Amino acid sequence: MVDDRNGMNGWGMNPRKARGGIKAQSEHGTFGKHWWARRWISAMEQLVSGPRLIRGQFYARQGQVVSIEETRDGVAALVQGSRPRPYKVTIRLTPLTARQWNRVLDVLADQAIFAAQLLAGEMPSNIEEAFATAGVSLFPQSSYDMISECSCPDKANPCKHVAATHYILGERFDEDPFLLFRMRGRTQEQLLSALRQRRSGASSVATQPRQSRRPTGEEYTRLEDSMHRYWTISPEIQQFSAQVRTPAIPQPLLKRLGEPDFVRDLTLQNQLEDVYNAISQFALLLAYGDALSAPPEEEEES
Repeated sequence: MVDDRNGMNGWGMNPRKARGGIKAQSEHGTFGKHWWARRWISAMEQLVSGPRLIRGQFYARQGQVVSIEETRDGVAALVQGSRPRPYKVTIRLTPLTARQWNRVLDVLADQAIFAAQLLAGEMPSNIEEAFATAGVSLFPQSSYDMISECSCPDKANPCKHVAATHYILGERFDEDPFLLFRMRGRTQEQLLSALRQRRSGASSVATQPRQSRRPTGEEYTRLEDSMHRYWTISPEIQQFSAQVRTPAIPQPLLKRLGEPDFVRDLTLQNQLEDVYNAISQFALLLAYGDALSAPPEEEEES
């Protein structure tokens, strides 16, 4: 006879205990640390019914997701339910076509901030706007965008096992935002290479002389106003915070610049890494002084 204490078994909340399962880092509240992870979970929650979301959260926090790994066209997971064998779960995103990716890359390369952040391994906060400008979406918007399957007998799709996998997957996006791009059909190397090529072409166009024009009266007014406020501190400075941390990708500036054309027999990037590391450490010492190197003061003996 199956134990049904607290009446939870009828809700599918009494699965077999999984050994070595992946427990969600979120013990309560929302899942995901960064905005793109939360955005992924929000997109998933729009496609899953409420009761199955609750069960999926329970499964994720109890460590019922035994394993999750990236596949050629998505992710595959094993989720322990009430039966002896874990259920097989697959989640795929509909990949963008080559034409759609070309439109996206043109938009991303058109603004230097997009290229700079992506080349540094960061996810731009307004990247969804860039995809929307290209007429596509980075995050799934419908069941057509997101295809999920589970070997469980539940007729509903997505089921609680799929939902649990989504929550764990959202935390994987925290660690690797480029996983989302790979699920849409482009690896990090392909994306960065295409952006470098487009930015290089944009730079050569920018060096061509342009026909000058006389600013309008309204432009003059805005310029004067900007000059008057140039040395003042705006109230937004109170919301600004700076954190010194190791970049997600080592030496992002060198990777952003790429190898120069004149290099043939050696990799200049490797030659400069030690120099950049030394400069970074020296800059930290200048900024924080003895706080980084001085040992803690010993208390005087009484």
